[in-house]
Amino acid sequence: MPKNKITQSLVLSSMLALVLAGCGGGNGNNNAAGNGTAAPAGTAASTDAPAQKVTIKMMHLWPAGSSAQQNKLVSQIIDDYQKEHPNVTIKQEVLENEQYKNKLKVLSASNELPDVGITWAAGFMEPYVKGGLFAPLDDILGGEQLKDKFVAGTTEAYAVDGKTYALPIELNISPIYYNKDIFAKYKLQVPTTYDEFKQVVKTLSDNGVAPIALGNKDRWTGSLWYMYLADRIAGSDTLKKATNGSGSFDDPGLIKAAAEVQNLVDMNAFNKGFNGLSNDEGKSEFMNEKAAMYLMGTWELPNFTTNPDIPQAFKDKVGFFKFPTVDGGKGNINSWVGGPGVGLFVAESSKVKEEAKAFVEYFVSKWGQDSVTTAGVIPATKVDTSNSKLPQLYVDLLNELNNASSITLFADVQMKPNAAQVHLDMIQALFGKAVTPEQFAAKHKEAIEKGN
Repeated sequence: MPKNKITQSLVLSSMLALVLAGCGGGNGNNNAAGNGTAAPAGTAASTDAPAQKVTIKMMHLWPAGSSAQQNKLVSQIIDDYQKEHPNVTIKQEVLENEQYKNKLKVLSASNELPDVGITWAAGFMEPYVKGGLFAPLDDILGGEQLKDKFVAGTTEAYAVDGKTYALPIELNISPIYYNKDIFAKYKLQVPTTYDEFKQVVKTLSDNGVAPIALGNKDRWTGSLWYMYLADRIAGSDTLKKATNGSGSFDDPGLIKAAAEVQNLVDMNAFNKGFNGLSNDEGKSEFMNEKAAMYLMGTWELPNFTTNPDIPQAFKDKVGFFKFPTVDGGKGNINSWVGGPGVGLFVAESSKVKEEAKAFVEYFVSKWGQDSVTTAGVIPATKVDTSNSKLPQLYVDLLNELNNASSITLFADVQMKPNAAQVHLDMIQALFGKAVTPEQFAAKHKEAIEKGN
């Protein structure tokens, strides 16, 4: 999201022994949450009167259109909770990713955050915590329902100064998805080296097929490409140190990675107009089979496995491969960009804070149980899937997670907010060839040295 870093503790063998066990429209109400003062859910209410009515406002980023399975799962969890707690009403507000981030900033400025919302880890979360906007959740983390339920290393990314301020619900790595039919049509093999990868790009481009789907208007999407090149060329430790400030972005390997991004642009590796397209617009190039490859986190797995609105004929065409190794580079092919996905926070200013905490505790537990089979999402909690028949793509990626040599948290999440903004702006400038690799490095170095 020294700074909390996602380390190899994420991938201890015990982690998926339990996970595998045998094998993004809603209510736009912006009013403050209800002022009910009911006893916290799960505690005994007075026998003399029914529990007071409570309204909990939840804001999230899974619209029914682009995140159908997650949206369905959220609604199901809410429905179940309301049936079990008839005095509680959960009001949803649903926004797509970038709109969500922007609204969170606006609401935080006036201290009007929803009772329950979504946050990212580490550097993204830190200013909200320092501003006293998020409530500590250690009481429910250590409670009977969630104690020892999280995969090792996931909740640490949501801790600041020894307290946990959000609970993660996803665990992600970022593969390159590819269209097996397009590869077969042009007699292409899955590349394991970067030279082989560039040959795949050239063959596709020469035949009028967009090699890679990318919507870089959102910028973090392009960051994935830079991070992997940096990892494979300079090594994961060099990248992590540059990101947390103990190293520098002017490392020769990191500058070479930035230069390689521009080399891919020169090769016409990405779909036309990529720097002006949102991630959803870029993704559609892959979903509509106009582009052969798409680098994205495993939160996209539902679209390739469980989403009934996606034709099975297309889902059957989707495979994945690990980002290739670079000849002479220091990176390991089993090193991934990823880490804990989004988490749930409770607003410190919530008038129904205890009820909101009880709902978060329930939500995280139910998400962990149902996200695998209902949504095709890899949860941050340990789940026994031995009795579930899972799509092979899902199983294969779970196995890759188990075999990961390291997982480097997304740069814009790991950095402090101002440095993250510079990183994102420089990513778009790099892809647009508005800066040189050396200027790209210098701007990063300057931003991180400022320390905010």
